[in-house]
Amino acid sequence: MMETVHQATRRYEEWLGGLMPLVQADVETKHGRMRLGPFPFLRATFYRWCQLWRAGAGDLARAAPVLAVGDLHLENFGTWRDVDGRLIWGINDFDETTTLPWTQDLVRLAVSAHIAIRDEHLVIGRRTACEAILEGYREGIEAGGRPFVLEESHGWLRRVATGKLRQPTVFWKKMDALPTAVDVDPSAVAAIAEAMPARALPVRHTRRVAGMGSLGRPRFVGIAEWCGGKIAREAKAMAPSGWHWACGRRAGGAEAYSKIIARAIRVPDPTVRVIGGWLVRRLAPLCTRIELRELPSGHDEARLLHAMGFETANVHLGTPGSGPIVRKELGARKARWLHESAKGPTREILRDWNAWRATAKH
Repeated sequence: MMETVHQATRRYEEWLGGLMPLVQADVETKHGRMRLGPFPFLRATFYRWCQLWRAGAGDLARAAPVLAVGDLHLENFGTWRDVDGRLIWGINDFDETTTLPWTQDLVRLAVSAHIAIRDEHLVIGRRTACEAILEGYREGIEAGGRPFVLEESHGWLRRVATGKLRQPTVFWKKMDALPTAVDVDPSAVAAIAEAMPARALPVRHTRRVAGMGSLGRPRFVGIAEWCGGKIAREAKAMAPSGWHWACGRRAGGAEAYSKIIARAIRVPDPTVRVIGGWLVRRLAPLCTRIELRELPSGHDEARLLHAMGFETANVHLGTPGSGPIVRKELGARKARWLHESAKGPTREILRDWNAWRATAKH
């Protein structure tokens, strides 16, 4: 009999706490946010998803293995600037990356769509949403991948990605409001300093409460003035994928993270680096995740979900030799398999969420 979500959460946090000093206030914040709705609950509990997948994936678990995102969902996409200053869109969080069947990322993305539709974050039908994701993935595999550069192409996606909440004045006002931290990990200070564009910049260090799955890990932000404007770098403590916890293994995440962003068919963010035990990246108005609430009204949801499927293929194609194998396995699957495969996990997530919100203590 599988343990309860409360038991799994307690064991996972004990495991993670043995690898790093968790920020207990952030852990409590995470627990509270998990009660707000099924979508934040899904985002926060990849470790539980791994248990459910291992128990119920069936033939999906026998699909070809690839270096996968793991914790893929609708809010795991965002924008960044490349080395030439171009705006790029794609998957921007690989905290839980590990080797998994290619089906896992697609099913989890489809489940997140099912839940978002249930909660009226999207108005598209569930079957139509899954068809759009799957068609985008299929086209990406067939094409051999193609990055999303939001310059002369993908104007519709650029409009979706540049909402009001991502304007510079709003962004830096939020950054300036973060209180100065006094107990910053020295190794995080060093990692942030190394990631700055110039040496010996005066840096104000803060803590930031962000994300869901990684909420509770040490996370620091360094804010500085450079050449007449503000810049920021974030250092987030790295941890092994929750998949390793679910399988009873202890393995590092830095190597897999570096490998997946280097091999995927994408234009890299030149500021993303693993320095020591920290994942360091630039924070800027258009170098962040895009949340569902930020999407402009009237956008083409099917087209956006198609792009998400295509981008998932971009990542999976980073595994050498994966293209022909995945193409063959895709062709052997029945129509609507993704929609049907998402139904069971969606019910399980909703059941766990209802159990979680029913109790104040765990």
